[in-house]
Amino acid sequence: MDLDIDITFGAIAAFMKDSTVEEIWINSPERIFIARSGKSELTNLLLTHEEVRNIVERALMWSGRRLDLSHPFVDVRLPDGSRLHVAIPEITAQHWAVNIRKHLMRNLDCDDLVERGVMSDFIATALKNSVRAGLNILVSGGTQAGKTTMLNALASAIPRTERVVTIEEVFELSPQLPDVVALQTRSANLQGEGEIPLRRLIKESLRMRPSRIIVGEVREAEALDLLIALNSGLPGMGTLHANSPRDAIIKLQTLPLLAGENISHKFIAPTVASAFDLIVHLSLDQSGMRRVKEISALTGRYENDRAEIETLWIWNGTDYDRGIGTLPHADKFAAIGSPLTSWWRQ
Repeated sequence: MDLDIDITFGAIAAFMKDSTVEEIWINSPERIFIARSGKSELTNLLLTHEEVRNIVERALMWSGRRLDLSHPFVDVRLPDGSRLHVAIPEITAQHWAVNIRKHLMRNLDCDDLVERGVMSDFIATALKNSVRAGLNILVSGGTQAGKTTMLNALASAIPRTERVVTIEEVFELSPQLPDVVALQTRSANLQGEGEIPLRRLIKESLRMRPSRIIVGEVREAEALDLLIALNSGLPGMGTLHANSPRDAIIKLQTLPLLAGENISHKFIAPTVASAFDLIVHLSLDQSGMRRVKEISALTGRYENDRAEIETLWIWNGTDYDRGIGTLPHADKFAAIGSPLTSWWRQ
């Protein structure tokens, strides 16, 4: 079912069509905001409660997902790739809270991100070679820092001979590859049955003969299943909300504990240390610029129940400073015909 923007979105259709608008959110019928270049602005558009409700109901018609008092949240992907999130009273105080996030840069590759100043040529080369070599990469950053865009760009560097399975709460990733299976979670029905969480999807994906798995975002106990999958020799990537690469590792060691009381830090620390190879951290600065702020590597070692991490590059405000770390798994780079000695900046 195609989405007719004018019919579906009515008064906010102009914002949906505007390629400079990254996100639209409605706090109340009289308080409608948009974001351009990472900066928010209040619009002069005024709606009624009924108009807001009609926009949401029309947008949800094709998705099959519910929004009512028993399910006061909904999170869906629209046919154009935008992501719609809605919360209603009594979860919100009075008005429906609506967010529509448009993925304007969803099909960009690493070279496109270089042109937009997200990273340097050398950083892009390092990341593309790391993906080709099969390193496990975690993309971290805050909200709207560009994690999904970066994950899509990294996925574009995956060799076209590989079979990729993507796992998400809501479809957002779109790897431009010939052999891709996209999996999405499902909410419970009216009887409270039929829910399919991320944990189940990660387990099922391993039965689908993947060459690589990509998890859209790690939020809860599914971190454990991802770590176990990556430690089985299967390459993978994912995103995580965090303030820095080190905070990302701390969080990655904490989330698996949600899986049950029998999971301990003594088990998680070595598992994390051997599961991920690189952390690509993104930031959104006050000017609205998204950038690769830091890239760090896990050494594979751990001490005092903490995985050891070293900085490879960090943005100093004008350029990237070289850290003390080095890219891991030199043998994997040699295996793809790009040995570190041929391009790695000494």
